[in-house]
Amino acid sequence: MGVGLHIQLEEIEHRVILRIDGRLDAASAPILERKMANLIEENHHLLLLDFSRVDYLSSAGMRVLLSATKKLKAQKGSLILFSVADDVGEIIKMAGFDKILHICSSEKEALQFHK
Repeated sequence: MGVGLHIQLEEIEHRVILRIDGRLDAASAPILERKMANLIEENHHLLLLDFSRVDYLSSAGMRVLLSATKKLKAQKGSLILFSVADDVGEIIKMAGFDKILHICSSEKEALQFHK
């Protein structure tokens, strides 16, 4: 049985974009967590997450986002989500995470973000 999550890495102007496709839940969250932990260890301090193809976000997924945000803040970095679908955005707002996570409406806006 495969996990319904695919992550594609892309680097644009020294910013790493993780293009996430699928469900971010208890089964798939560890995959994203490991990928971001490796990037942070490699001194990438600005991670952009393309959420345009994330169709589900569970509490386990939100925990991973919160954990990465804390790690990056400790290193004067940032985690930025962009192109978040309405359903997933509602989940983030209901949990109050919209106050913690940096969310941009578009990739262009996210790429212009400065730490």
